[in-house]
Amino acid sequence: QSQLVESGGGLVQPGGSLRLSCAASVFALNYYSIGWFRQAPGKEREGVSCITSSGGSTNYADSVKGRFTISRDNAKNTVYLQMNSLKPEDNAVYYCQAIWTVQAMCVMTPIIAGAWGRGTQVTVSS
Repeated sequence: QSQLVESGGGLVQPGGSLRLSCAASVFALNYYSIGWFRQAPGKEREGVSCITSSGGSTNYADSVKGRFTISRDNAKNTVYLQMNSLKPEDNAVYYCQAIWTVQAMCVMTPIIAGAWGRGTQVTVSS
C-alpha cells in the first residue's frame, strides 16, 4: 500500500486545467524522486512525469510535454502536477510514487513495486 496520497482530480472540459497534489504523511518525501503515472480504462499504467528530489531535473512523456508541469514544495512535503490544455485522452486515474534516481535523473520505475495508492480520477469531457 502506497504511503502517498493523491488529490486534485475532477471533471473538467477540454482545454481546461487541474492541479494534482501528491502528499506524504508518514515519510519525508523530499529525499525521493517522485513520478506521476496514469492508467486509463483498458490500458496499462504509463509514466507521465517525474521530478528529482531537489527539483533540479524533470521529465515528461511526449504526450504531455508543453501542457503539464511538475513541481514540488519540499517544505510542504508535496509534489504537484499542473495540467493545462487537457484533452479527452488525458482521462485516467493518476497516481504518484517514489521512484529511482539514476545519474541525477529521475527514472519512471517505482522503488516499491505494486504499492499503488487510490489515485485521483481525472475526467476530461464536454
